[in-house]
Amino acid sequence: MPYRIKRIENLLSQGVRDKVYPGAVWAVGDSGEVRATGTTGVLDPDEPDVRMRPDTVFDAASLTKILAVWASIGALWEDNVLDLDTPLGSFWSEVTDHPLGAVTARQLLTHTAGLPLRAQLKNLYGTDPASIRRGVLHEALNRPPGEAVEYTDRAALILGYLAEHLSGRPLDQLCETRTWRPLGMDSTRFGPLPADIACRCAPTELDQDTGTHLKGIAHDFSARLLGGVCGIAGAFTILNDLTAFLRYMLDHTTARVEAGFGADWCAYSLTVQTGGLQPVRGLFWHPAPGTTDEEDVWVHYGFTGTGMWVSPTQDRWAVLLANKLYYSRDRQPLTDIRNAFRQEAFA
Repeated sequence: MPYRIKRIENLLSQGVRDKVYPGAVWAVGDSGEVRATGTTGVLDPDEPDVRMRPDTVFDAASLTKILAVWASIGALWEDNVLDLDTPLGSFWSEVTDHPLGAVTARQLLTHTAGLPLRAQLKNLYGTDPASIRRGVLHEALNRPPGEAVEYTDRAALILGYLAEHLSGRPLDQLCETRTWRPLGMDSTRFGPLPADIACRCAPTELDQDTGTHLKGIAHDFSARLLGGVCGIAGAFTILNDLTAFLRYMLDHTTARVEAGFGADWCAYSLTVQTGGLQPVRGLFWHPAPGTTDEEDVWVHYGFTGTGMWVSPTQDRWAVLLANKLYYSRDRQPLTDIRNAFRQEAFA
């Protein structure tokens, strides 16, 4: 590991020099502990003396789909409240007699539900949250369910609504009580963040309306439109909270209190659920690019520059958090770094 630590440090520091991101934090470990961790770069190039820190708060972006939606749906599944293969319309009156009523939770979790590929919430439904919810739940499908694997943010948005329906609680409260607080993820929360926490947040993209970089406010437009809380994005988190989450996934006895989801949900989710369809998917997680079935490495990314990997077979996890949107939306430079990081972390 010492040799790999140096290679990881060099790799991520080069990303700072190449202006892929201002800074990054990372960690690698197993169910037992954090084996290696580090930081590189600065929080904000406008403040070059403020270094990136282990407790820097990051806009999790689509990691919200895992931390909030996947975990909450897993809790409902473990509670036997939700059957993944029962058509939604048979138990959820909001979608009964609408196209979404024929879709199952499994199809949403594998991105095979045939949903529209773009959110376009404001353009289609306006700005009222109730109108958006109604529009999303009643929208026509893009194709028949089960026909193709097509990633769409709408799947997580709908599953977030479903979790609220089945639990009788808002998504943020459900996440806090069933997942984040039991796992000791005390710095994970939906935004917008209060000023005393936002000051520790890694800034993301330049907001054209204010002329400043977003900080403590979700980058994702759908999350902002819905007040900061939705299944698509909106959660903020820190490195230590993600390491606790991933360690729990590998061994649920590592938590001070057992979360709503457990070992069965983790094991089930990290297996191929899409049959012969491509690209292969588990339940929200997918195999890391460039890995084999034997390596058993699963990943989920966030658009802001976040990512986390887990391998039950290797009893290993890894986290890389970077605020790459500060400079550009160009994905390839970060994609290359992520793949190289994963190779070193799981070597």
